[in-house]
Amino acid sequence: MGLVVGLLLNASGNALAVSANMGSGLWTASAVNLSHWLGVNIGVILMIIGVLNTLTNQVLIRHWDIPRLVGEIIYAMFFSYFVSFFVSFFDAMGVGGLNLFWRTLLSIGGIIVFCIGISLYQRANIVMHPNDDTTNILRFLYLKGNATASQLVDFIPPLIAIAVAFVGTHEILSVNVGTLCSIVGNGFFIATADKLVWPHLTHNFRTKQAVHG
Repeated sequence: MGLVVGLLLNASGNALAVSANMGSGLWTASAVNLSHWLGVNIGVILMIIGVLNTLTNQVLIRHWDIPRLVGEIIYAMFFSYFVSFFVSFFDAMGVGGLNLFWRTLLSIGGIIVFCIGISLYQRANIVMHPNDDTTNILRFLYLKGNATASQLVDFIPPLIAIAVAFVGTHEILSVNVGTLCSIVGNGFFIATADKLVWPHLTHNFRTKQAVHG
């Protein structure tokens, strides 16, 4: 249940931020900018990012975990599908045509919703988006359980990607108040959701297996 609800909240929250067009999560923003720079479909960029995240996770846990690798790639595929579905739904509802105040509010709301989703399926720890597994691994294996620190470290690669794309295009896309809210608040929102949203769903992070296999 944590996995399914978390997936749907993550996808719908990201989609709401995209439809509101007032800034999305940093990884999504990096994909938009790379897509614009390279002229490649954003879905392809997101899948490439997912695969790279998955391989990074294998390095971070210091052994090959094939079920984890396959599961994360499958999750990324489902996530991409649901994001596309919810973006179409919110666009049809006219979210993009609302005034600046409401779009800003909905963008921030989308950030909070997808952070709640991340909290749920990270705690379930059955399968998750590879990027969110990266923050989970960083949090518990390298940063003493600090959710905020793990999010900040995880933001370094997309910031670099946006900077590289900017050199090529001289534009920065999909970065606005929602992105700032995500950078500043993701770790806090996730840690708060851990305590307030389904608090009996405790972290199922298998530290020994992650380190030793």
